[in-house]
Formats: sequence, C-alpha cells, structure tokens
Amino acid sequence: MFLYHKLKSYSFLLGLVILMACGADGDNQGTEYAPNMYHAVSYEPLKQITDKDAGNWVSSLDDGQGEYYSSNPLNPYGMNMREPVANTVRRSKNGYLPYRIPKDSLSLAATSLKNPLDSTAAVINDGKVLYGKFCGHCHGENGKADGKVAEVFGGVPVYSSPAVKNLSEGHIFHVITHGVRRMGAHGSQLSIEERWKIVRYVQVLQKQ
Repeated sequence: MFLYHKLKSYSFLLGLVILMACGADGDNQGTEYAPNMYHAVSYEPLKQITDKDAGNWVSSLDDGQGEYYSSNPLNPYGMNMREPVANTVRRSKNGYLPYRIPKDSLSLAATSLKNPLDSTAAVINDGKVLYGKFCGHCHGENGKADGKVAEVFGGVPVYSSPAVKNLSEGHIFHVITHGVRRMGAHGSQLSIEERWKIVRYVQVLQKQ
C-alpha cells in the first residue's frame, strides 16, 4: 500500500512537471510533446516555412535545418504547392467546376445549355476519338448499344432510337458529366471541352 501511494505521488508530480513544461508564458514558448506530430517531415502544400533555422532543435537528417523548416528546395522559390498538371480536370465537393448545374437538374441543362464548339470536321473527329476511349465499350462504335459492356449490362440506349435521337446537346452534356441510371459520371475524366466534343459526335450518331 505504501508503494502504491508513493508511485501515485510520483505520477502526479511527473504529470505536473509535464504540464508546466508545456505551458507558454512571456518569452517562454513552451515545450511541445512529440513535435513531429505537429510539424510533419514531409512537405505540406498549405504550409511553408522558409526560415532554415526555425525550430527548437536542428536535425542531422535535414542538413542542419531546423525542425520546422518546410520548403521544397527543388521547386522555384522553395514552393511546396505547384500548379496543376496540364489538362487536369478541376473539381470540388459540390461538382465539377466551372459546370455548376446539379445532377438532379437534367431538364434545366437540356433546355439551357448550348454547345460552344462549332460542328467542324476537326471537332467531330476529336469527339470520335474520345468517344472510342470513354463511350464505345458500352454504346458501341456506332451508337447501336452493341459494345462489349452492353452485352452484360442491359439498358444501354441506341442513339438513333425514337426516344434518344432528339435529345438536346445540353441533355447529352449533362448526362456525360453526372451520369444517369447505370451510366457513371465522366466529369472527373473529361474536361468540359472534351465533353462538348463528344456531344458533337453523339449528335452525328443520333442521325444514323
């Protein structure tokens, strides 16, 4: 029992010392417990400390730099955050920017959206190439719902059928972006310009 109380007292004193050491007051900035939990060794894109001496201690692993130093010397100006890779499709938690029409507003997209790309041979050819990569496996090479995937999963429409051949360009664009029924969304895989090119090619298939 005596040993128990003694250990309890020591534990209390140790805890008190730790709390006092971690306190900050005036010129005393306090002591961090396990500072690497707060100051990651890896480069953080939203945080950049350029002072090479910043920190309470100097790490031998960082060429004599302070523990808080976090600038990437391999990038211009020591930046941690870089510009997005060319052709990256921007997106956010609310959808694919700058397209903001919600998934459940198909009728609005169908009546309000207009294709900004002219129906030129170059645009249609680009659309055909993209269609072959992202659409043909379901809808078929000629939009006849005879792709390999359609053989397993039913419900793929034929573009020239009465129910589909008159769908507007806005409708097609919205479905490519957000998906519908069994068709998945392709807004994260295709840029807005690429989606509009596919729309132009789909309109060609609607007339076949």
